[in-house]
Amino acid sequence: MSSLPIYLGYKYFRSKKGAFASFTSIMAIAGLALGVAALVIVLSVMNGFERELQTRVLGVVPQLIIRNEDPISQYDELISELLQSPEVQAASPYIETQGLMSANNRARGVFVTGIIPQLEDDISILPNYIYAGSLDDLSPTEGVVIGGWLSRYLGITVGDDITIMTTNLRSSVLGSFPRSLSLKVVGIFELKAELDQSLVLIHHDLASNLLNLSSESTQGIRVKTTDLFEANSIGYQLLEDYLPQDEGYYFTSWQRTHGTLFQAIQLEKKLISLMLFLIITVAAFNILSTLVMTVKTKEREIAILKTMGCSNSQLTGIFVTLGMIIGILGIIIGLVLGLIITPNIDSMIHVAESLMSRTLMDSYFINYFPYEFRSSQLIQISLSCIVLSLLFSYFPASKAAKLNPVTILRHE
Repeated sequence: MSSLPIYLGYKYFRSKKGAFASFTSIMAIAGLALGVAALVIVLSVMNGFERELQTRVLGVVPQLIIRNEDPISQYDELISELLQSPEVQAASPYIETQGLMSANNRARGVFVTGIIPQLEDDISILPNYIYAGSLDDLSPTEGVVIGGWLSRYLGITVGDDITIMTTNLRSSVLGSFPRSLSLKVVGIFELKAELDQSLVLIHHDLASNLLNLSSESTQGIRVKTTDLFEANSIGYQLLEDYLPQDEGYYFTSWQRTHGTLFQAIQLEKKLISLMLFLIITVAAFNILSTLVMTVKTKEREIAILKTMGCSNSQLTGIFVTLGMIIGILGIIIGLVLGLIITPNIDSMIHVAESLMSRTLMDSYFINYFPYEFRSSQLIQISLSCIVLSLLFSYFPASKAAKLNPVTILRHE
């Protein structure tokens, strides 16, 4: 009798016509599977956005910038002091200004950033994403590295010449004019992020000349910290312990420039997850309705089982088994669908874009759908759905156990 609940639970799951499962069971499985698949897809994509923000964007955007109201002179000594801190992994000077890049009768607004190429590997991931040319080809007098999107927009590649006009003015006998540079493209990077459209790199010394700074001065110092999410507290510690007091030093961190975006992604992931979990809960109600209908149609069989000595716990087990079969199949199918659809969602978006003749990713900081499966989340989804299936199975199962066989058979 110990195997009776499992046997009858599976028997009630099957269709009377010999099909794999009854129609109501199939609908309950489908509803739960779609909810699980949607939750897997959304969580995985949001995980991907979170990861890409941390790696591709925050791997290039300075985690911490030490600034001063005036240009920072003797920056080598200041960098040596900062590197004494155990929370600082690397530091390098940088200069940034806005400009207009033009080539082939097209122009685009850009952020011109002056760097020291030899230090860039220690402080940024950008050298890993250069697919043409080299960052080492930047010199104090020549060379510019641009993003792949910008190179395609302007129709240029490595070896071509471009012109950069900045907001800084130069004076002459004829008046004041914007400073401009004619440079050769020596490298192209592809982050697949918004930075591909606007970031332009030149040598630090060339940027110094562009802004009329001395060769030993810089605008700011980029700092790479040991803990990305403690950048603000590390910045305050550096100001207090490693920088001269009362000399106008201050800092800005990625949490001020991009922190809102990161928090928005986390909040959006939580809200969407909650909404989809509620949808799964509603889908799990199908299990309850399926079991209630099954109990109603199987009342005579239940009465006969009770007269033959079937206990209440065994009757409860029959319908809990039926509910768990539906729940587990829904979870498995949902997980499989989620794991199959998620890696292909970027292709689906491209098809949708071609059908609608518009771009759907313009408002995001990257131009594709990343994803990341996390086993802990898949386990949490599965366990939550199993618990819901068990809860929604228990009510009709306990109702079946309480049926009075005498009353039921009397009305037959």
